Amino acid sequence: MTASFLKGRTALITGSVQGIGLAIAKKLAEAGCRVAVHGLATSVERDQAVASVIEAGAPEARFFDADARDPDALDEMMDAVADWGGADILINNAGIQQTASIANMQRETWDAILAVNLSSAFHTMRRALPIMAEKGYGRVVNIASVHGLVASVNKSPYVASKFGLVGLSKVAALEYANAGSRETGGVTVNCICPGWTETAIIEPQIQARSMDFGGDRAKGIASLLSEKQPSQRTSDPSEVGEAVLWLASPVAHNITGISLPIDGGWTAQ
Repeated sequence: MTASFLKGRTALITGSVQGIGLAIAKKLAEAGCRVAVHGLATSVERDQAVASVIEAGAPEARFFDADARDPDALDEMMDAVADWGGADILINNAGIQQTASIANMQRETWDAILAVNLSSAFHTMRRALPIMAEKGYGRVVNIASVHGLVASVNKSPYVASKFGLVGLSKVAALEYANAGSRETGGVTVNCICPGWTETAIIEPQIQARSMDFGGDRAKGIASLLSEKQPSQRTSDPSEVGEAVLWLASPVAHNITGISLPIDGGWTAQ
């Protein structure tokens, strides 16, 4: 692979104003992609995200605003992205989480988590995949979670949404497996399943665990990881970006329908 093997391609990354999504956007920018940034953010946060993607190497970057809970808003976003050139690469990264037991989980929370984490991916894929098939090249990478492969207590909607995302991705991979060719790059659909990764979504759990150690953050992280992630190391969001970059490459034309854990051995147990 060369540093600009994706030159001329356009990538849409949902939930990309921070964390894993922004790290993925920067990696795709480094490879020459035009980047469609998306998320719910202030005007300052939007501008900063777009600027950082351009600084990483994107020839163009633009912010697209859509509430991931709203199918109509997502349709409007996909129309706007199509007018901008269309998504050759679609990364469904938008996600939310809230922990509570099944008995205490509010139904509104269930609905919101399923809408953002699972249904929004269906709505974007439904629009993007037929166009990718026409072009003969397309990459969908859905950012699931280790919780798309194994469960944890007090995360019923999150686990359900991520298991669903893995299943949805497998169906889409089969439906588009013979689109395109080795020469054009084909159309693939895959999941990446991160374990503990240094993002804002796990910060409440880190803070809660740190309180058991007098507010010592390092000890809180170590305690959190000791239960499930044998490597005892968190992942950096940029490492997930590197995995996406590889799946987007031409040599990955026959890699479809997989769920790739980046979890320090969590799911090997």
